[in-house]
Amino acid sequence: MTRRGPSLLTKILGWFFLNLALVVVVLGVFFAFQPQINLHAIIGQEGSNRMRSTGMVISHDLHQTPRADWSQGLARHATIHKVDFVLLLENGSRFTSTDMDVPEEVVNRVKKALKHKPPPRRLPPPLEFDRPQKGPDNRTTEDDHGLPGNGHFRRPPPMHADPVYDRPHFMMRTRHPTRYWSGMRIPLPPEPFHPPAPGVLLAVSNSATGNGFFFDPVPWIIVAAAIILISALLWIPMVRYITRPLTRMTLATEEIAKGRFDVAIGAERSDEIGRLARTINLMAERLSGFVNGQKRFLGDVAHELGSPIARIQFGLGTLEQRTDGENRQRVVDVLEDVEHLSKLVNELLAFSRADLKSKTVQLEQIDLLPVVQSAIKRETTPEARIIVQIDPGLRVLASAELLTRAVANLLRNALKYAADNGPIEVAAEEINGFVEIEVRDHGPGVSENLLDQLFEPFFRPEPSRDRDSGGVGLGLAIVKTCVETCQGTVTAANLQPIGFSVKITLSS
Repeated sequence: MTRRGPSLLTKILGWFFLNLALVVVVLGVFFAFQPQINLHAIIGQEGSNRMRSTGMVISHDLHQTPRADWSQGLARHATIHKVDFVLLLENGSRFTSTDMDVPEEVVNRVKKALKHKPPPRRLPPPLEFDRPQKGPDNRTTEDDHGLPGNGHFRRPPPMHADPVYDRPHFMMRTRHPTRYWSGMRIPLPPEPFHPPAPGVLLAVSNSATGNGFFFDPVPWIIVAAAIILISALLWIPMVRYITRPLTRMTLATEEIAKGRFDVAIGAERSDEIGRLARTINLMAERLSGFVNGQKRFLGDVAHELGSPIARIQFGLGTLEQRTDGENRQRVVDVLEDVEHLSKLVNELLAFSRADLKSKTVQLEQIDLLPVVQSAIKRETTPEARIIVQIDPGLRVLASAELLTRAVANLLRNALKYAADNGPIEVAAEEINGFVEIEVRDHGPGVSENLLDQLFEPFFRPEPSRDRDSGGVGLGLAIVKTCVETCQGTVTAANLQPIGFSVKITLSS
């Protein structure tokens, strides 16, 4: 009994958490080493810092520019940063780098920002000097430079930055049209006889990133690409670990569906896939036993029925000669039924022998044209019209006996059901190392939904092919068995606008 290991679900979950742990490690390394490698300087500054520095530069330029030229100054900065700029003052004045309407919701947000009063500016305290200490003799000590010892200037505390810039900038979005607004307070030059009043500088763009001014997506793209790459490298082996055996099992089940049971799938794994592979192997083995046992049983029954049927035919023939009138007609009817039974038994024998012989048959290179001619000679009638289009030099890898039987059965079917609709054509051609043999007729064909069942034993399409027309449903099954024993394939198809075709493919 195979030891049952971790389930496939457990393996997938374990792989997932391993991937998650690796992603966390990558992010940790990214943030840990970012200051050392100055990655922030490489991939650009954040939007808030960029807005802050731009606001300081614009504020400085406004101090050097007449108020009438402020719009032109904003236009120059808009060209540099690839965003539009709008300057809104507390008194309602506005300056823009280009003609645009400022939505009311933006104006209200600006008014809210202007109402915010920053804390009063903190001035540095005056310099202080520490008094020198006196020595034991009540005299002031001196240092090496002749200055009073221990006396020094006290360092003043650092100044705070301009409080106008201390408040974080705000961002918002408006619709119709969609625009993104980033704003911050900046100090403005005072007007004559008026104290300086703050204003709000707005950067405007149709893009959420502001062409890189609001938000630089490069760092996140790099991190996301690294995570995706690591995840892909980690998951590709796991996906192949799952899909490769599934592919092999799919191919094996396709072969089983075609009636080929000599398939074997490696089942070394102990998870669900391994158990499925072992189940498929067991199913193929049991199906092979069932089918071969069925065919062997049919062959044995047909063989045992052959002798009594022959004796019945002989007796009925003798009885037919010795009776007359109505009794003779009854004997003839019974004799026809026995002949039909004899044909069924003979086809059962042919079907079972063709399959049971597949393990011992020897394939060899044979000329195709003589095989087809032999099959035509076996099945043709004086009124039959058969057109052969085969190159005399064409050769195939097959058994001459089995291939002759297969072609003969195809010709028998075509002559039985389509001889009155036109000639029967037998053609062959070599394509990429394989030889395709096609038997075509001009009959009514078969329903499309029945094509896949034509090669099953005892299958007879209704109503065109039934017992009254002489068929017992084993002709095409024998063809399939013979062709597959020769390591070939056989398919059937309807022709357009009318006709039916069976194609045999063999190695050349």
